[in-house]
Amino acid sequence: MSIPTRYRPQLEEVKSQLVITIDTEDACLLLYPLNEWEMLENKLERLPSFNRWARRVQRLLIGHATEVELDTNGRILVPALLRDYAELEKEVILVGQGRKFEIWAEPLWTKSRENWIASDLEDDKDFPAELLNLSI
Repeated sequence: MSIPTRYRPQLEEVKSQLVITIDTEDACLLLYPLNEWEMLENKLERLPSFNRWARRVQRLLIGHATEVELDTNGRILVPALLRDYAELEKEVILVGQGRKFEIWAEPLWTKSRENWIASDLEDDKDFPAELLNLSI
């Protein structure tokens, strides 16, 4: 997979060392600079091992984590297991998410985006109160 030119300088700053893993909720992949991944991995390892939800997240995120490098042409090699999970084929969408990227198959991204836009969040009991005070 080729990383867009505009993101390459930031990734080269971290010496092109990246970690790719699965998202635990959506059929997409998460791409972290190694230093960001290591901070997240430390947090995940401190979760209570007897909590089934914590173990689930640990197994999925850490268990699928794979180190990849940005080559001289700005590409990364996505392992087959991860490509299959995210249904990656020809068209891929790279979505910046602050300290990481999400990698989506274009059809799945389009469908998910349409669902998010159409959903009514006001009745969602899980809606975080912090978002009510966020000014954009």
